[in-house]
Amino acid sequence: MKKVLTVVGITAGAASAVLLAPVALTAAGFTSAGIAAGSLAASMMSSAAIANGGGVAAGSLVAVLQSAGAAGLTAGMTAAVGSVGGVVGGVVGGVTGWVVNKKPPKPPSSPPPDHKQPNPPDHKSESSSSEDEDDDGGPYSWPPSTELQK
Repeated sequence: MKKVLTVVGITAGAASAVLLAPVALTAAGFTSAGIAAGSLAASMMSSAAIANGGGVAAGSLVAVLQSAGAAGLTAGMTAAVGSVGGVVGGVVGGVTGWVVNKKPPKPPSSPPPDHKQPNPPDHKSESSSSEDEDDDGGPYSWPPSTELQK
């Protein structure tokens, strides 16, 4: 079951990542018409331009995401997005399979049915005298210490 869930997770993760990447890019503001004003993409572009002295460097994250938003994912980008989605889906599927297949802990072992429990000690011995029974100390009463009486 764990292997099946892992394979399902990899497949679903890869497919979902490839299909949802353009949606996520558009939602972030990387559209086919350019960067949307007031979006996360606009904020990223502004920060990149300030950091680079007024322009966005070619090959930077903002440039790559803008290219993907405008022209769609290239074959390499599709493979990368699908791979990352597959890894995430595989981990989720594997963990789900582990949780589903996890066995409850075993109860503590009990002695075998033929094992006899020892009898509790008999508190009254046959040799006890009536003198021991009158002191109210029980069968294990100690005689008074002579050191404490001095």
